[in-house]
Amino acid sequence: MRTREEILDLVEEEDVEFIRLQFTDIFGTLKNIAVTAGQLGRALDNRVTFNGSFLYGDRRADGEDLYLHPDPDSFVILPWRPQQGKVARLLCDVCRADGSLLEESPRQILRRTLKRAAQKGYTFRVHPECEFFLFHTDENGIPTTVTHDQAGYMDIAPLDLGENARRDMVLTLEEMGFQVESSHHEKAPAQHEIDFAYGEAMETADQIVTFKTAVRSIAKRFGLHATFMPKPRAGAAGSGMHLNISLFQNGKNLFTDPQKEDGLSDEARWFVGGVMEHARAMCAVTNPLVNSYKRLTSGFDAPRDIIWTVKNRNALIRIPSVRGEETAVELRFPDPSANPYLALAVCLAAGMEGIEKKTEPGARAKDVPEGMSEEEKAAAGIQSLPETLREAAFAMERDEFLRQVLGESFVRLYTAGCRAEWNEYMSQVSEWEVEKYLYRT
Repeated sequence: MRTREEILDLVEEEDVEFIRLQFTDIFGTLKNIAVTAGQLGRALDNRVTFNGSFLYGDRRADGEDLYLHPDPDSFVILPWRPQQGKVARLLCDVCRADGSLLEESPRQILRRTLKRAAQKGYTFRVHPECEFFLFHTDENGIPTTVTHDQAGYMDIAPLDLGENARRDMVLTLEEMGFQVESSHHEKAPAQHEIDFAYGEAMETADQIVTFKTAVRSIAKRFGLHATFMPKPRAGAAGSGMHLNISLFQNGKNLFTDPQKEDGLSDEARWFVGGVMEHARAMCAVTNPLVNSYKRLTSGFDAPRDIIWTVKNRNALIRIPSVRGEETAVELRFPDPSANPYLALAVCLAAGMEGIEKKTEPGARAKDVPEGMSEEEKAAAGIQSLPETLREAAFAMERDEFLRQVLGESFVRLYTAGCRAEWNEYMSQVSEWEVEKYLYRT
């Protein structure tokens, strides 16, 4: 762990002039307060404050002063900023005046979950697969959904018009300490994926936050706009953020059992069972936008039914083929608009509860033949994910376990924000509606 003095020395040696103190609000939007190098000592003494109402998307009016406590290990210089008078960042915990961690802070919610895991001797390792789109901007630099790219899955240049931008993103991430495993063009035109290596859960959540900022910043250099919107274009695949999760205890992967025919331990199955049991309630966090449900309900390999598999890539949960110490459970329903701290917290907590209760997983993909009607699925006990953000918010409120994981106050504020977004969406009249109904009625 870096010390206060090491950071101060590094800032002086590297000619860092500005330091961004960053945190996410409960909906995943990255916020920051910038201080000069001369004020860094004050920041490292946890004396920088902000109006706390904005942690909740301005859902609170009390305006409690909250304090930013920088995490020294998160210090990194931003490579895309000027190299004279450099800019660095520190991720921060959000605390009250007495120094106590704020219970509704997303980073603290994940920390609480990991503390419960540590008490059982568990360590979670997570490998995210983050998808995004690269679109053109207009003459004023405003983002559009226009692209001239016609590439498909794993195509290369000249079909892949984003290859150079993606290469620079990878190089920038590696300069910031990421271990990037691979990158490629995804299925839809202008859609891309960059995968980085397994890391412990908090490290991975921090990296996802950093990853989004880096990708957007490098895209801008190329005159492009990078978006993590789940479904920016109709008739094309949406973007997911698949989470590959492994569970270790005493250095051993608890998800593997070579004595079983499929190589999966009971713990792996129970983990899957816990996630499946709470999947509907988790969606308000893992799929937090009105737009998220247009990805989930439109096909294109996005999961809809709460089923699991060792083969079918359309399932909610898939067990990749690799076994042994690399055995993992892949959650395919989260999308990249999710707050990574919250998404990991609910996924890990639900899986741990499944292990504790020895929850057997439900239906497998082979139990849902193609063409099976919704009535037949219901009769077989096969549930589906929520169809709207409003439905997901209701499911979260009804799930007592998720309310315990996230906290009653958090759930109340968060679901109020979900409903406000849904109501705003429902008040709009879309171009589709005008074209469909204006002349027919």
